[in-house]
Amino acid sequence: MSSSSAQYDLSFKILLIGDSGVGKSSLLLSFVSNSLEDISPTIGVDFKIKQLTVGGKRLKLTIWDTAGQERFRTLTSSYYRSAQGIILVYDVTRRDTFTSLLDIWAKEVERYSTNQDCVKMLIGNKVDKDSERFVSKEEGVALAKELGCLFYECSATTLENVHKCFEEIALKIMEVPSLVEEGSTIVTKNLLKPKSEDQTTTMDSCCS
Repeated sequence: MSSSSAQYDLSFKILLIGDSGVGKSSLLLSFVSNSLEDISPTIGVDFKIKQLTVGGKRLKLTIWDTAGQERFRTLTSSYYRSAQGIILVYDVTRRDTFTSLLDIWAKEVERYSTNQDCVKMLIGNKVDKDSERFVSKEEGVALAKELGCLFYECSATTLENVHKCFEEIALKIMEVPSLVEEGSTIVTKNLLKPKSEDQTTTMDSCCS
C-alpha cells in the first residue's frame, strides 16, 4: 500500500481553460505555492497537485492547466474527459477573452466533457487592474448564470479570492454523489497499485 495514496480521502481532477494570457497558470501557481513567478505561456498542458482539507475531507486536487492557443486545441481536448471540475477563466481587462467564453470555450466543454455532473466555475482574473477593466462584474455574473457556473473574480497577483475559488469548487464537487464516488474510486485504485507504479499514478488516473 502506498503511504502517499493514504494521505487523502478523495481525489478530484480540475481543468483550467480559457484564452492564452488570461492568467490560468498564474492562478494555479498562486493557489499551489502562494507565490507568483515569471510564467511563460503553457505549451500543450501542464498540471500541479494540491492537497488540502475542505469540508472535513482530505482532498487531492490534480489541476490541469491547458494552453489557450488554437493550435493546441486538438491536444488539450482529451483532458476534458473525467474532469469533476472545469474552471473557465477570462481577463477582466481584455473583453475579447470574455466574449470567447461563449464563442469557443463553452462549446468546447459541451463537446468534450464526458461528465454530465461536472461542476463549472467562471473566473474573472486580474481584478487588481480594476482601472483597466473592460468587463463588469455584473456581466460576469450574468454569463455565469447563463452557463450554469459558479462565479468569482480573482487576482493571481494579490491572491484575492484565489484560495476561495478552488476551495468552493471542491466543496460543490463534494455535494454531487456521483463525483464523490468517482473521487473515492480513484483513491481505491491508487491504494491497490504496487509501489513501483506510484510514479505513473497521477497521469493514469487523470487522463484515463
